[in-house]
Amino acid sequence: MTSQYKRILLKLSGESLMGEQGYGIDTKRLGEYAEQIKEIAAGGVQVAIVIGGGNIFRGLQGATRGFDRVKGDQMGMLATVINSLALQSALEAIGQSAKVFTALNMYPIGDYYSNREAIAALERGTVAIIAGGTGNPYFTTDTGSALRGIEVKADVMLKGTRVDGIYTADPEKDPNAVKFDSITYDEIYNRSLRVMDLTATALCKENNLPIIVFDMDTPGNLARVIAGEKIGTLVY
Repeated sequence: MTSQYKRILLKLSGESLMGEQGYGIDTKRLGEYAEQIKEIAAGGVQVAIVIGGGNIFRGLQGATRGFDRVKGDQMGMLATVINSLALQSALEAIGQSAKVFTALNMYPIGDYYSNREAIAALERGTVAIIAGGTGNPYFTTDTGSALRGIEVKADVMLKGTRVDGIYTADPEKDPNAVKFDSITYDEIYNRSLRVMDLTATALCKENNLPIIVFDMDTPGNLARVIAGEKIGTLVY
């Protein structure tokens, strides 16, 4: 496999881990993700991963139901740790080394995150799964992904979602929505497109970290993106 990138930050959706279940972790979907990740890692790509926690708990939704926002966000951080451990287990089960780093000190569940240690793991061929968001409330896992991608010096941030790119509107709700092949950071802001939150978009723009939004739920798509196929939407 020829790769366009040496090191990537892969952002995975917690909701996508639900698969067909509607909640929790679908082991079939988890296994498909692990196989795709192992395939590109075997091709020499260094893979750092951030996973959301929306399949278990979302802090913002918790706040609307009466949870204290800080406590809700902390619960969401713990949800990302659960997902990260599940992915680590799935990767190791198929022979791919993986290590979980946590934004808050949770040893021995995971190693306390430092960009130096994460980069060292990547250079050894170990998949670095970085959990716990930024470790702070009021920040999304999108912002955590952007921050970690910049910190580990990734060439690109790949945002794996349920849809195959960025559209003028939600394609699951609007049949007339038109897909973008590429779009600028500023255009996302000006059009108020809900690709990722504005803090994450601004971080990527300021640090020249390109984003590719693509459908991760179709097996083989990750390798296709890595190979430079024009699937998904490039944000630059």
